[in-house]
Amino acid sequence: MQTSAPHPPAAPATTGPAPTAEELLGTDLHDEVVRHFAAKPDAPDLPYVTHQVRECLRYLYLVSRHPDRLAGLFLPVEQDIDEIWHYLILQTREYRELCEQRLPGGHFIHHRSVSYDAYQQEPGRETAAEEALRWIPLYTAAFGPYDEDALPHWTVVRFLHEVLELSLTEIAALADASAG
Repeated sequence: MQTSAPHPPAAPATTGPAPTAEELLGTDLHDEVVRHFAAKPDAPDLPYVTHQVRECLRYLYLVSRHPDRLAGLFLPVEQDIDEIWHYLILQTREYRELCEQRLPGGHFIHHRSVSYDAYQQEPGRETAAEEALRWIPLYTAAFGPYDEDALPHWTVVRFLHEVLELSLTEIAALADASAG
């Protein structure tokens, strides 16, 4: 899946912490989304689903805030996050309000499904890796270091942690090094 958005100037820097998923969606829609995904057969427990929703909103927040750097990149999160995004898109009025009024970029975030095979043929592995790593410093600048609750949902971060055996502290240091 790719995102696409017009390429307006980058969103101005905001002061203070980024809004929570509940603040972005509003309590009613947030609770609806969590209930919907928690009620699915074989759904994970409620705290896990709540973190899935949180990471979906963090993904959308970053795409909105940094369209010049992130639009059109391959989705760096797990399929469960994409499914939540699909659900939000189907709530058309609320999704438009989220994109245009609650997220920092103030523009509609389009979704374009692309098969993984088709994506892999285009940029190549090195470009795909570079694109995936581009998210880490932006995420940590907005939300702080990845935590254990975010880890399962961000493909490249989970790879760095589980396969390359980097600690979350070491992953945060990668973000600090690339920002400097």
